[in-house]
Amino acid sequence: MSNFPFLSVLTVAPLVGALVVAFLPRHRPELAKQVAFAWSLLVLVLSVVMWVSFNAGGDRFQFRESYSWIPNWGVSFTFAADGIALVMLMLIAVLVPLVILASWHDAESSKRSVPVYFALLLVLECTMIGVFAAADVFLFYVFFEVMLVPMYFLIGSYGGHQRQYAAVKFFLYSLVGGLFMLAAVIGLWVVGGKTFDWQALSQVDISTGTERWLFLGFFLAFAIKAPFFPFHTWLPDAGGAAPAGAAALLVGVLDKVGTFGILRYCLPLFPEASKWFAPWALALGVIGIVYAALLAVGQNDLKRLVSYTSIAHFGFIGVGIFAFTTQAGTGAVLYMLNHGLATGLLFLVVGMLISRRGSALISDFGGAGKLVPVLAGVLFFAGLASLALPGTAPFISEFLVLIGTFTVNKPVAVIATVGIILAAAYVLWMVQRTTQGTLNPALTEVDGMRRDLNLREKAVVAPLIALIVLLGFYPKPVTDVINPAVQATMDDIGRTDPAPSVGTVQEAGR
Repeated sequence: MSNFPFLSVLTVAPLVGALVVAFLPRHRPELAKQVAFAWSLLVLVLSVVMWVSFNAGGDRFQFRESYSWIPNWGVSFTFAADGIALVMLMLIAVLVPLVILASWHDAESSKRSVPVYFALLLVLECTMIGVFAAADVFLFYVFFEVMLVPMYFLIGSYGGHQRQYAAVKFFLYSLVGGLFMLAAVIGLWVVGGKTFDWQALSQVDISTGTERWLFLGFFLAFAIKAPFFPFHTWLPDAGGAAPAGAAALLVGVLDKVGTFGILRYCLPLFPEASKWFAPWALALGVIGIVYAALLAVGQNDLKRLVSYTSIAHFGFIGVGIFAFTTQAGTGAVLYMLNHGLATGLLFLVVGMLISRRGSALISDFGGAGKLVPVLAGVLFFAGLASLALPGTAPFISEFLVLIGTFTVNKPVAVIATVGIILAAAYVLWMVQRTTQGTLNPALTEVDGMRRDLNLREKAVVAPLIALIVLLGFYPKPVTDVINPAVQATMDDIGRTDPAPSVGTVQEAGR
């Protein structure tokens, strides 16, 4: 199966499904849902086959395909996946069917076209797969920009309060970042011998000044997309206004394009500039961890609170990337996966609570666990996973980031640890104010609050809970795939892990 064109098929399949779903009759919404769900399961099955076919000890980039597109510009449809991209592709394949299942009634509640809503989700899946699978810089840029379109309509047409404002803000921020990247892409094409092929560009020797400017163009686009402090202000608005399923994909996957882009493009293509800018990037990371966590504590809107927690988590990922150790790098990539699972679960569960109560305000809840105990329990578990409780998957990644950073930059690791304490504060306070304590009498008058999780909703949360627990105790199948790609990235920038001190070796010997 190694010769099968996995990546091109995975990219095109959701787009074909979207066209089928979009043209289904509007008066048959159930058919549109079923076709979209079945199509997403097909993508999941194909992704699992690709995962099994991947040889962790083989070439760095596998499943390579290349088709000529614009020969005069050196542009081609080139796809390839290393371990980092493969993990992100699997995250997409797992999340999209669960989001479709969780969003079964979201479009109907917005009184807009049901087929179009689910078609947009499949178009979004196509663009997300394409951006992680692209091995041509221009092709990556195209997917990077095009994936804004389906998310813009999901927020602006199917979102909640202030959806138009949030959609426009999301689009404009991302578009400005894309303009910085476009300038850098053109500059890279000029200095790189008029090619956009990633492997060819990684061998180009670029002067110091030019390399720093090109790095900055890419980094600004990725820092806005992630987002890192201080480019984060669009996320709470977009996450708060988007439907819960779209918000789960926005924070769980789309934002990872920023951190993935840094690992795939900034570090290997501009190694010296990456090392020169690293102290600034680390500073932005630790500021984001503490600043976003403090803002999360003061939120009264559930979805905005989860959005701020994600900004703090992206600070950890940024620290792991720019620590330049294999432990921290592996932790950062693993964090990208685990954050997608944990925050995806948290957003979906919060969406279930909001749909029952008819409000996203924490102050409108109180004691909800007495009415919906199973839903409250899942919210508590998702919160614990978000704060990286030992035994959950995010703990492994957070621990690797911190220990890998501590070996080379103790002050940054110590300051980042403050974020763990603040995470416990905002998560536990959120859980306490929504599901614990005295029952809010107003909840008893809301019919939706008398319904606990149904079978469909249990089918949504169960796989995510299982994966979070499994990877919390046994992350080896994923780390075995990630490690070679991270090590290759560290080799690209000429960094090796610090040797243990003599004292440490002697202690280990005892």
